[in-house]
Amino acid sequence: MGTRTRGFANNISSPGGVFDATDLNGVVPATNVANSSLTNVTEVSPSLGYAVSSVSSDPPAPGTGQMWYNTTSNVLKFNAVVATGAWASGGNLGTARYSPGGAGTQTAGLAFGGSQQSPRIYYAVTEEYDGTSWTSGGTMGTGRNTISGCGTQTVALGAGGAGVTPGTPAVAQSLVEEYNGTSWTAGGSLPSARYSNAMAGTQTSAVLFGGFGPPILATTFEYDGSSWTSSGSLATARSGLRGAGTQTSALGFGGYAPPGGVRALTEEYDGTSWTAGGSLGTARGALGGAGTQTSALGFGGYTPSVTTATEAYNGTSWTADTSMGTARSYIGSAGTQTSALGAGGYLPGTTAATEEFTGGGPVTRTVTGS
Repeated sequence: MGTRTRGFANNISSPGGVFDATDLNGVVPATNVANSSLTNVTEVSPSLGYAVSSVSSDPPAPGTGQMWYNTTSNVLKFNAVVATGAWASGGNLGTARYSPGGAGTQTAGLAFGGSQQSPRIYYAVTEEYDGTSWTSGGTMGTGRNTISGCGTQTVALGAGGAGVTPGTPAVAQSLVEEYNGTSWTAGGSLPSARYSNAMAGTQTSAVLFGGFGPPILATTFEYDGSSWTSSGSLATARSGLRGAGTQTSALGFGGYAPPGGVRALTEEYDGTSWTAGGSLGTARGALGGAGTQTSALGFGGYTPSVTTATEAYNGTSWTADTSMGTARSYIGSAGTQTSALGAGGYLPGTTAATEEFTGGGPVTRTVTGS
C-alpha cells in the first residue's frame, strides 16, 4: 500500500509554542493541539510508569504506588502499603478447641468441629462470629478435628478431618458437609479419606489438597457443589498446610513433610497444576491463613514449637508482619490479608482465644492537607 505521511512544519516559534493553520498537512483534531488542560487524559501508558489520571471511580485493583484523581468525589487518592498490621483480642469461642474448620470473614466468621486434647473429644459444635462475639450455630452431622473449610458464614463447606468416636485414635474421614447458615447437610464424599488437608474456594467451587491418609498426600480434588474430580497434584506431598484463594487461583503454604519436618514451601494453583511460589520466612505446619493467591496472610503454627509469627504474601514473596498475641498452632482461621480472624488452637493445651488482624497490606488512602 506504500506509506502515508503527515507533514509538520518546523517553524514553531517561542515564546508561545503554538501551531498556526499552515503548520499541518492533513486533518488533526483540535483537541489534540488546543492550548488547554489535559482534561481528556484518563489513562496513561504503563510504559510511562504510574502517573496521575482522572477517573470517575476508583480502580478495582490499583497497583502499589498508583495515584489517581476521582472526579466524582473530587479527591486525590493513592494506593499504599501499610508497613505493619496489628493483632487485637476478640471474643472467646464458647467451646475451647483446637483444629476447627474455618470460613467467612472477620466480621462474619464460622468455626466448626475441632477437638479437646485430654480427654480427646471430637466436637461437632459450630459457632458464628459477628466481629465481637461467638454464638451457637447448627451442629455438624459428624464431629471431627483437622477438618478444612472454605466459603462464607452462611454458605460454607467442611471436608475431611479425623475422629468420630470419642476416645479413639484419629481416623481419616472422607466426609463432606455443607452449611446454609442454619444447619449442615451431607455433601459429596471425598474420593479418599484424609485429615490435616487444606482447602480454598466456595461451597460450590472448591479445591482441596494435601493431608494425611495415611500416607502424607499430594493429591488435589475439585468440588462443583455435588462431586469431586481429580486435578494436578502438589509438587510436594504434605499435611498440616494452609490454603487460600479460589478454585482456579489457590495458594498452599507451610505444612509437614518427612524428611525434614515442617516446611516453608508455597505452591500456587491455576485450576490445573501447581507451581512453586516464594517460601515462608518461618517454616511451620498447622498454621492459620487467610486471603487470596496474591494477597495472603499466614500466622501461628508450630516450628515445631508453637509460634506467633505472622507473614504477608504479595504473590511473589512473604514478609514478616506483627506477631500474634498468643503463640498457638492448629488455628481456625478466616478473612483476608488485611482483615483476618484466628480462633482457638493448641498452646499446648486447648484455647478459646480469638484474635483479629487489621492492616498490613495495600490500602487506598486519600491525600489531605494534614
